[in-house]
Amino acid sequence: MSEAFSTEPFNIPIRVYIEDTDAGGIVYYVNYLKYMERARTELVRALGYDKPAMPQQGLLLVVHSAEIQYRRSAMLDDQLRASASIGKLGRAAITFEQKIWRDNEIICEGVVKVACVDDTSRKPCALPETIYQALKAAS
Repeated sequence: MSEAFSTEPFNIPIRVYIEDTDAGGIVYYVNYLKYMERARTELVRALGYDKPAMPQQGLLLVVHSAEIQYRRSAMLDDQLRASASIGKLGRAAITFEQKIWRDNEIICEGVVKVACVDDTSRKPCALPETIYQALKAAS
């Protein structure tokens, strides 16, 4: 069973660098996924859990699915904001609602489901109770 939440999104600033763009100075589409990954990682880090802690417990957080809608292009040197909030929290998976903003305009948004899996078998397993409770409290 999962719980649905309405949360204030966690935000991080993003500056678009030349390495993020194509020859025309437009952000290459896959980089929006990278910006979303950074926002999710920093949200979990802000709760006191850095990524290396999971492998030490024999667990991994892996992307199960992603649905992305691109609205506008970001350009070289744009200042963006990447947000992440918890849409659903289950015992073995977290669904994040994510947006990329330029000023007050959403230029990309998506829903990314992240599953907790055993490092050896790669089969789904429950999130550690402390992380689950921290995510629940932040929701």
